[in-house]
This record gives sequence, structure tokens and C-alpha cells, in this order.
Amino acid sequence: MGQEIVDMFNDISVSYDKINLLLSFGQDRNWRKKMAGLIPPKKGLSHLDLATGTGDQILSLWQASSNLERSVGIDPAEKMLAIAKQKLKGLNAEFQVGFAEKIPYPETSFDLVTISFGIRNTENPLLALQEMHRVLKPGGRALILEFSLPSKPIIKAAHLFYLRNFVPFIGGLFSKSPSSYRYLNESIEKFPYGSAFLNWMDKTGFKNTKTYPLTFGAVSIYSGDK
Repeated sequence: MGQEIVDMFNDISVSYDKINLLLSFGQDRNWRKKMAGLIPPKKGLSHLDLATGTGDQILSLWQASSNLERSVGIDPAEKMLAIAKQKLKGLNAEFQVGFAEKIPYPETSFDLVTISFGIRNTENPLLALQEMHRVLKPGGRALILEFSLPSKPIIKAAHLFYLRNFVPFIGGLFSKSPSSYRYLNESIEKFPYGSAFLNWMDKTGFKNTKTYPLTFGAVSIYSGDK
């Protein structure tokens, strides 16, 4: 993630959560909760959340599952992390500045690694996937929640119209940063999804890779094991 993108997320940090809920019509929270049903079925999991932002993914998993013992959230945007620390007081969670392409932990440190709406913002997604695989314990799992595009032509066309027109307008109106939300729709359209993304996971060593399209394919969860 380049410094320009980091600065962008710092700039919109205060309004970030509210705009996510608005632009997703409240589905943002439901998408994150879907991950809880895919985490490894054992107690005492050590969890790393990359591009953690304001901590919503960590919070959602702790609310929906009793399997987590400890979470670590990493993000390059300090203002986002400041919000996360306040939001998740009381949970066994810690936060630090860092990048998905250079995770500051040794090999086999975590049972579960997640990243939500963040891997497309990395400068090198393949390197980020390699790092996720590296820090996972044998038998551990990576879960990636990311925007995608619907497969049905009519739904895809309507979704693209929404991304290209309403997202920059509404996001810019509430955040005072229209360019940040123009970047959002542009990055979604360019980023590989579905089988193309699973191929990346396969190339970086993940096994049992699967994709779970949500909301007509507007977002997808990708799962892979070490």
C-alpha cells in the first residue's frame, strides 16, 4: 500500500464506518459475520487481521464466535488504528502499524489470518498472500473478504452503474473526499475475483481454496488452508 493510499485512509478515518454502512445498505456487517462460519472449528485460535482499519472485522468475529483467544490487528493507517483501539477495548486484541506484504511476525504464528476489503489496496497482492501463508500454522486458515463483480450481466451492469456514479457521489458528500471513493470503484473493477483470485491463492501455496459469493456476487469470501 503506497503512502498516498495510507494518507487517503487516514483522511477518511472518522467517517469510514458510517459511510461503509450507508454504501452497503447495512450489508457490511452481515458480510463480515459470514466469516465466523468459516473459521477453523476449534477453541483458542490465535488470529491476525490485516488491513484491519477501524477493527470491524475483529469485532464481528468476536461477537459471532467463541473460538478466538487472541487477535492482532495490523494496518498502515495510524488514525484508523486509533479508532480500532477505542472500539475494541475489553477484547483480547492488540494493534500495530504494519503492512500485509511484510507481516512483522515469524512463521507459523497464527491459526487464522483474515483481511477484509484490503488486499486489493496492497501494492503486491501476491506477496501479501505469500506472507499470510508464511505466518499461518500448519492446518491454519486464511479468509479474505473482498469486493467482486456479479456474474449475471444485468445485475453486473446495475452494480457497475452504482459503483461508478453513486459511490463517488455519496462517499464524497459525507467524507469530503470524493477522490477516495472514485478510487474505490476503480480498484474494484480492476481487481481479479472469483476463479482468478483463487488461482493466486493456489500459486502461493494454499490448499482447499474456495470462494463464497455474497449479495449476487458483489462481494466474495475466499478461503484457503495451509
